[in-house]
Amino acid sequence: MLNHWEIIGRLVLAAILGGMVGLEREVHGRPAGIRTYLTLSLGSALFMVLSEFLMIKFQTHFPGITLSADPGRIAAQAVTGIGFLGAGVIIRYKDTVRGLTTAACVWVVCAIGLTIGAGFYLYGVVVACLTVLCLIVLKALENYLRKDWFQDMVVVSEDVAGQLVRIQEIVQKNSYEVINYGLRKDVEKAQMKFTLVLRVRTVHPERQVLQEVFDLPGVKSVDLR
Repeated sequence: MLNHWEIIGRLVLAAILGGMVGLEREVHGRPAGIRTYLTLSLGSALFMVLSEFLMIKFQTHFPGITLSADPGRIAAQAVTGIGFLGAGVIIRYKDTVRGLTTAACVWVVCAIGLTIGAGFYLYGVVVACLTVLCLIVLKALENYLRKDWFQDMVVVSEDVAGQLVRIQEIVQKNSYEVINYGLRKDVEKAQMKFTLVLRVRTVHPERQVLQEVFDLPGVKSVDLR
């Protein structure tokens, strides 16, 4: 039978580990911070303790009755429900998706809380430490990785012959690669709208390419996103 101090110890440790992961997210300005992670881990641990405690208590009070039950049922519902909280921190703005790492951390912290609640202290501590270590180390490592960045450039210009070719030359000169492009012609306004899908291996200053395209004769607006 679990004693009260054992239960309290599990809850406190789960809160500390969840808050440790949340602190890293809080420092980086993510929508789910230390309070969210702490309470999430604490609640998950409570669910796990409750699952285990109810089964032991039932067997203690009714020793002659064979109980066919799974102490992980409440925990399973916690894992299912945490998906709603994780989805809530994912933000999509235009073609950019943010919050996937935070949502994954929410899921991991739920697992940490359930692990501590079940009494597997070593595993919970190791996973929490590995999570924080990965978030810090891999974040620093990303700054040294060369990876593809995709951007869309939308140019509105007067109907000038050879304008698309000139835009492509400027884009390629600034180390951008044109993956795809489209154009729309407005006969009434005598305007052309060019849409280019660009790829670049490293992040480049956008101001230079925007200014060079904008300085082309007939260009009215340039949008790079």
